[in-house]
Amino acid sequence: MRAKSVNEMSQGTLEIDIKAQGELVSGLPAVFDAVVSGQADMYHAADYYYVGQHPAFGFFTAVPFGMNVVELNTWYYHQGGHELHLELGEEFGLVSFLAGNTGAQGGGWFNKKINSPEDFQGLKFRMPGLGGAALGKLGASVQAIPGSEVYQALASGTIDGTEWIGPWADEKAGFYEITKLYYSSGFHEPGSGLALGINADRWNSLKPEHQKIIEVAAGEANLWNHGQYLANNGEALKRLVDKGVEILEFNDAVWNAFGEASNAIMEEHMDDPMFKKTFESVRAGIKSTSAWWSVAEGAYTSQRNRILG
Repeated sequence: MRAKSVNEMSQGTLEIDIKAQGELVSGLPAVFDAVVSGQADMYHAADYYYVGQHPAFGFFTAVPFGMNVVELNTWYYHQGGHELHLELGEEFGLVSFLAGNTGAQGGGWFNKKINSPEDFQGLKFRMPGLGGAALGKLGASVQAIPGSEVYQALASGTIDGTEWIGPWADEKAGFYEITKLYYSSGFHEPGSGLALGINADRWNSLKPEHQKIIEVAAGEANLWNHGQYLANNGEALKRLVDKGVEILEFNDAVWNAFGEASNAIMEEHMDDPMFKKTFESVRAGIKSTSAWWSVAEGAYTSQRNRILG
């Protein structure tokens, strides 16, 4: 979230004091707990790190074979997604808003080529959320290592591969220094939302105008952040290729295995009413949005790119 926007819009009457990782609490679960308990007022994070608290949190970042950025925003703002986010938050004393999106994520960096689903057997791979659980179904040893530790884990062989964000962020992380095998499209995060989670008591103590400022600033961050990553990923991908990185795609057999494993993971949580309700809403949103998007925007983009070269 862009804290500067809150400070400016409120003319200094509402200021956000940003704390770095470890400054107030350490570790992603501790961040969630700190806001729920009131030790901190809010967090800005990917909600899928909190699927251990409730699996439905995954829908507000990304789930396997879930929504792309356009679909997520359409669902969230116009098809009941935000209302479900608020309903889920009530269980924990949170008020939540989408506040960022890094776009479609790459399939990840590997120390060997993935030619079949069997290649995941015993593979030590970093992937959080329900996508990681799906990889576990394929026999991978899945780890949710914090971002600050991923490079060293990959370099030391503690993990055999990792997904991260996309070319721009991955280049800055330096993964190309360790392996040159990069899969450009993944099943796990087609549009990775970031969320603002606010302690409900603290939220209710704010003036209505301050609440609206936070809501507007979160929406600004959501749009701005996605544009930021789109603006940088293309050039970063070219630089990675120039550095010898091989850009790969998973074959259909691997994609089919991803799909089967992802369906199994979703089914495991269907006995939870909130998860099932959100899942059904997401699937309905995808169907509704893609009915027009795929035949209009999708066809146009394909033809435009073909003509312009």
